[in-house]
Amino acid sequence: MYAVIFKATINKLNEAYSKTASRMRELAINEYGCSEFVSVTEGDQEISISYWEEQKDIIKWKQDAEHMAAQELGKAEWYRSYQVQIVEIVREYRRDYQ
Repeated sequence: MYAVIFKATINKLNEAYSKTASRMRELAINEYGCSEFVSVTEGDQEISISYWEEQKDIIKWKQDAEHMAAQELGKAEWYRSYQVQIVEIVREYRRDYQ
């Protein structure tokens, strides 16, 4: 399993950003095999982590035309800077408390 970690410093978010982010999450999960996609914003920092079974699906997602258009908007309007890391998950621990 792989994780894509997206970290950004926010410039200016607006309603178009919210709609686009929702659409990108929907596309990743429904069209490209992403199993989970979570995002958190605190102050001017955003972090999103998505989980994938195959690297080839991450590559297809990166090359999606809608995703590429969203990336350009991110660069032009929404973010001052960003970083993407693709990591392989070699071990996972989980405990659910009830």
